[in-house]
Amino acid sequence: MTSWKDGDDYQRRFDALAASGKDVHGEVAFVMTFGPASVLDAGCGTGRVAIELARRGVTDVVGVDGDASMIATARRLAPEMEWIEHDLTTVDLARTFDVVVMAGNVPLFTPAGTHAALVAGCARHVAEGGRLVAGFQLDRGYTLADYDAHCAAVDLTLVARYSTWSADPFPGDGTYAVSVHTRQAK
Repeated sequence: MTSWKDGDDYQRRFDALAASGKDVHGEVAFVMTFGPASVLDAGCGTGRVAIELARRGVTDVVGVDGDASMIATARRLAPEMEWIEHDLTTVDLARTFDVVVMAGNVPLFTPAGTHAALVAGCARHVAEGGRLVAGFQLDRGYTLADYDAHCAAVDLTLVARYSTWSADPFPGDGTYAVSVHTRQAK
């Protein structure tokens, strides 16, 4: 993952947006529609999504990010939560979650050539009947066709796609997509 210089500085940007009245929790509202008991925030950054999920009542939330500065900020903001500093392409928590969410363009911070490993790393944590949810910009070299192929390779099936975290319809040729893949119950 690309490393930020300072997780606290990154967090201040979101704090300023929230203070100005912007809704910075669209991803959380979207994830909450699935009624999850457990969520893995994959590429959690400073913990913005994970912390808000816990605030809204999800009692089993884990955040994973490969950037030490981001994890340090998350640990400072919510020391009671579980934060793991690890590369998402190789992480194995030996458990699954109802929802694994990659918010904030996570695939775009993954080095070229590692996208399949990123998806596999996240997919190994999706429970049967669970979901992998990812939102990212489409004009930066990682296509939906590639993402869908990487999901299919690890037995995840596309069930919905939107153009925003507000679940606006995906036009088929947009610049941003939120995709929901599921692991079918056996």
